[in-house]
Amino acid sequence: MGFQAACCFVLLLCTGGSLSKPTLRKERVVHPDPQLSDRLHEDNQSFQYDHEAFLGKEEAKTFDQLTPEESKEKLGKIVDRIDDNKDGYVTTEELKNWIKRVQKRYIFENVAKVWRDYDVNKDNKISWEEYKQATYGYYLENPEEFQDATDQHSFKKMLPRDERRFKTADLDGDSTATREEFTAFLHPEEFEHMKDIVILETLEDIDKNEDGFVDQDEYIADMFAHEEGGPEPDWVITEREQFSDFRDINKDGKMDKEEIRHWILPQDYDHAQAEARHLVYESDVDKDQKLTKEEILENWNMFVGSQATNYGEDLTKNHDEL
Repeated sequence: MGFQAACCFVLLLCTGGSLSKPTLRKERVVHPDPQLSDRLHEDNQSFQYDHEAFLGKEEAKTFDQLTPEESKEKLGKIVDRIDDNKDGYVTTEELKNWIKRVQKRYIFENVAKVWRDYDVNKDNKISWEEYKQATYGYYLENPEEFQDATDQHSFKKMLPRDERRFKTADLDGDSTATREEFTAFLHPEEFEHMKDIVILETLEDIDKNEDGFVDQDEYIADMFAHEEGGPEPDWVITEREQFSDFRDINKDGKMDKEEIRHWILPQDYDHAQAEARHLVYESDVDKDQKLTKEEILENWNMFVGSQATNYGEDLTKNHDEL
């Protein structure tokens, strides 16, 4: 369960609400690298796609308000940050990692918003005890208010599950989370070392008979609340076919953890890798497959915008419309 879902869950229980089963299709598949920009990638007309991929959509807009000199100066500072090993070169790998970080900035902003709610002693770390107290403290101190068997079962299930996830995110095993570790805890689908936890939690959510597998009926029940005696919609019938033809790879009638991995964590096209290669190829004057700061600044308008490039694109756009 993600952070927002967990908060909603706790709030509902504390206010006596109940979780109703969704009747619409539930999306389990995680796409770690979505499109980097809504723009078309058309370098012959505009570098806007590259700007949004390299900077993020909102930051790209701020560059469009700068003079060319200001844009180049800020770009130079960004290049220093991208060069992780400080060897004076930006490799495709370093550029890819930068683009991935930029595209996930919203996740870190989300963590920043909730950080102070959990870091009670203000030591810039969040211990398991701090998180447990903030999230489950009311339940632990007032168990008599949660006599409903479903509520009790939910809390008893979620508390150890959160602790297991916290320990997996806590890479140095000190029972406290840095910002990076806490981000992995709240958004496990975004971190490679958390993928097994995502798979295990998905299995536990769907596997109602607790046999360690997901059969076709459990797979469908997770997406669709079937009314007694009512017909199944066409999309549900299609999903049953998907299960048999594609999800159940070994054709034993159920999904194991590896098959769940293929389902919810597909090996998608890596947009960040493709964009990093593109930027290196277009800017690598000496063709050594890595970029110096000078090479990037020489081709600066592919990486970032400015008032001048923005004005030029507006002129082109207006001319095309005439």
